[in-house]
Amino acid sequence: MCGIAGMVHLDGAPASGDLVRRMTDAIAHRGPDGEGVYVDGQAGLGHRRLAIIDLSAAGRQPMVTPDGRYALTFNGEIYNFQELRAELQSLGYRFVSRTDTEVILHAWAEWGPKALDRFNGMFAFAIWDSTRRRLTLARDRFGIKPLYYATVGRTLLFASEVKALLTFPGMAAAMDREGLIEYLTFQNFFTNRTLFAGVRLLPAASCLNACCETGSCHTFQYWDFNFHEPQERLAPDAYADTLDQLIVQAVNRQLVSDVDVGSYLSGGMDSGSITALASRRIKDLRTFTVGFDLHSASGIECSYDERESAEALSSLCRTEHYEMVLKAGDMERCMPSLVYHMEEPRVGQSYPNYYAAKLAGRFGKVVLSGTGGDELFGGYPWRYYRAVVNSSFEDYIDKYYLFWQRLIPNSLIHRMFQPIWPDVKHVWTRDIFRNVFTSHASRMTRSEDYINHSLYFEAKTFLHGLLVIEDKLSMAHGLETRVPMLDNDLVDFAQTIPVGMKLGNLAEVVRLNENDPGPKSKVFFERTRDGKLLLRNVMQRYIPVEVTDRAKQGFSGPDASWFRGESIDYVRRMLLEGECHIHEFLDRATVRDLVEEHLNGTTNRRLLIWALLYLEQWCHTFLAGGGPTPAKP
Repeated sequence: MCGIAGMVHLDGAPASGDLVRRMTDAIAHRGPDGEGVYVDGQAGLGHRRLAIIDLSAAGRQPMVTPDGRYALTFNGEIYNFQELRAELQSLGYRFVSRTDTEVILHAWAEWGPKALDRFNGMFAFAIWDSTRRRLTLARDRFGIKPLYYATVGRTLLFASEVKALLTFPGMAAAMDREGLIEYLTFQNFFTNRTLFAGVRLLPAASCLNACCETGSCHTFQYWDFNFHEPQERLAPDAYADTLDQLIVQAVNRQLVSDVDVGSYLSGGMDSGSITALASRRIKDLRTFTVGFDLHSASGIECSYDERESAEALSSLCRTEHYEMVLKAGDMERCMPSLVYHMEEPRVGQSYPNYYAAKLAGRFGKVVLSGTGGDELFGGYPWRYYRAVVNSSFEDYIDKYYLFWQRLIPNSLIHRMFQPIWPDVKHVWTRDIFRNVFTSHASRMTRSEDYINHSLYFEAKTFLHGLLVIEDKLSMAHGLETRVPMLDNDLVDFAQTIPVGMKLGNLAEVVRLNENDPGPKSKVFFERTRDGKLLLRNVMQRYIPVEVTDRAKQGFSGPDASWFRGESIDYVRRMLLEGECHIHEFLDRATVRDLVEEHLNGTTNRRLLIWALLYLEQWCHTFLAGGGPTPAKP
């Protein structure tokens, strides 16, 4: 796990090692163990190292092939690198390190872009071909590792974080106004836009080729999700046994490390399962939980603290357990550092993740996370069930789109964006939503088909947002987060599991949709405890049934209560008083009305308030000269 950055001048101008080093200095927190710069004519690659595998100087990057043709700067881990190394050795390649970096380099020399199909892991890398004068940027299948790019004149810039791009002359931070309307509709980005004008995030499972001979750039996708009903089903026991084998294999693969590995432990099934499996291989595994002070919480938020369940699992797995308790003021306290490191907001209120990474980072460099279990195995049935009976694919899009308008509904878009309306009035957010589906089945007559499309949608958007957050906030604390649920073999199998083995109430929901789509349907969505049935069944082999049968609990603080209580002064100061930065882009009166609706208890707008607080701090940090606020140990 590291930080990468660099440039290529497509007009033939020479690259500057000093400018590359300036870029990597901006992301030094990602790699405190070493640095390196490589320059060859118009190309420059930079690297900051967090040493995890082969801690010696042999792992230094950028790394170059013995013949000098290829140079690589790489961020991530390839978990099957030892198998690939053996195969490459049989083909005559010699290795001077024990790193997965060297495996990528020789694999690219042997197989070219087809090597991407062989890599099982998380990665973002740039590889320079000095013979063909071509730079290739690549990102892993699921988007676990981010990679941003921008152009200044005829120069292509790339980096693990936007702040590295902003060090380049002529590159200045500005609001992407179309990106702003996208974020405030979905609380996420479904395109490759960011909040920064001119900065794009390379899509997951994609490559960008920049050819100096032609001066051209083009992007292509080498893999995509494919959730589908199998043509021939296995016996139920066969599905369970195969899933068991693949999860164990995934966890064991991701324990490879020359430094200590820990695990997050939320108290839920996914992190509990990974902890249980990892603890069988690591004695006294360190585990980490973040809980919340709930003395002022009310309603459903009274159940948001999972420390008791996490402690029980820690005792069962005999882990060395550490906890942190968050209070209302902790959000305000970390917001400047959070925004500086996360750069672009994504799904949810991310500050608990910041503190979780801070806690784990005090005890090691690597931590396991349960991210991905919900998206693969059907953990959000109340979302999928919103659109299971449809007259056409476009009907499905309309229903699911309306549900996914998380922050600003269409009816308020014109009012909210009045200050910048001429710049964004052409943006149709339904089209943004629709375009997530690059293709779809020509005929979808079964509810299962629509569920699989919803699983596809959430893996491409919601999961991707979670992964971007996970990377940024862990690396803020010099920490590598690994996600065993996103092992290639496990994902490939999960996509073929019949919907009926993930969701148990589909038939009832179909009946409700067809016969009574009113109040009864709403009650069902709110009360269902459906989802992840096969995974729950398999994980009972490792953790108690009271954990596997628990209702889904998100990782969120009692912010709805805090915004009306202990944090009300902070909310008013940031969003309602004085000359707020966001009023350059958002209508002051509309912001005030929506915030006051929450503060007076009329409507729960905690997600919108979080988004507005983040945006105000973002404007201060990146547009108004607020400057960097790096994370503190």
